[in-house]
Amino acid sequence: MTITTTDVDPWHPGSGSPLLKVRDLSVDFRTEDGHVCAVDQVSLEARAGELLAVVGESGCGKSVMAMALSGLLPRNATVTGSVQLAGQELVGASKAELQRVRGSRIAYVFQEPMTSLNPVFTVGRQVAEVLRVHEGMDRRHALDRAAELLDLVGIANPRERLRQYPHQLSGGLRQRVMIAMAVAGNPEVLVADEPTTALDVTVQAGILDVLRDLRDRLGAAVVLITHDLGVVADIADRVLVMYAGRVVERGEIHELFARPRHHYTVGLLGAVPTARIDEDERRLREIPGLVPVLESPEDRCTFAERCPAADETCRTRQPPLERAPQSSHQVACWHPAGTGGKETA
Repeated sequence: MTITTTDVDPWHPGSGSPLLKVRDLSVDFRTEDGHVCAVDQVSLEARAGELLAVVGESGCGKSVMAMALSGLLPRNATVTGSVQLAGQELVGASKAELQRVRGSRIAYVFQEPMTSLNPVFTVGRQVAEVLRVHEGMDRRHALDRAAELLDLVGIANPRERLRQYPHQLSGGLRQRVMIAMAVAGNPEVLVADEPTTALDVTVQAGILDVLRDLRDRLGAAVVLITHDLGVVADIADRVLVMYAGRVVERGEIHELFARPRHHYTVGLLGAVPTARIDEDERRLREIPGLVPVLESPEDRCTFAERCPAADETCRTRQPPLERAPQSSHQVACWHPAGTGGKETA
């Protein structure tokens, strides 16, 4: 079954045309064991000056979707659908066209900077390279601008840091360097893929402050890929929840946290550790089962086997993504939570 959406998201409060418009994006991988459908008919929009969070547990297709935006997937991937960046279609674009887009119009901050930064080059050389390639600067002016960018993302003594190598920096500083590289080309869209993973709470808060400041100062659309709902609550304007390659719920941050409609979203929120010392329940709640591996799109709810509210309809028909009753956001569920129907146990 193919689920399509309207050209304009009714849940989007912004005005004007979106910088990034994704419609029915699907990604299929050819493997030795057959085909795997990693992303299935995903649609989203992101406008200037806002932060869209894409959440879900590991294996739900978040990072694959993000990499597909600018053609960063391996050769065994087949991408269909539409990805428009300010009106320019990227799906099916030539290698040369995509190279011009990457770094200059859409940029990435990856999860682990030590695997993204080159250990044999200084920080200054790596940040300056982006400026020389995309802005045409000479070496001296590129290094001057690199120092300004390090200062922009909150790195003290930027001139000194330019001469250092990645292993000489802490995890938080390396991540700030990655952000500086990402914004060097003044991108219209910044994709941050798990930028706070493995960082302590204090450093994490600093990275989020940097992203928030860059969103406000540069006016870029920020797409944050994460599984951390604490991060989402702190920084996001809107949330898109993915499960098994599909969008199962999306809406404004405040309503989604206050009244989640999909039982998977309810489970994710229930699994967030509590900071209350008087909490009687000592064990973290968990969602039983595992994310399924889909060999092909299936005409059923992919969460049915893990959902306490599932019935035969859920196991035989794919629910459409539509506005939930008494809500302003959209949910793909036959029995949405909090609507008087079947409830999560």
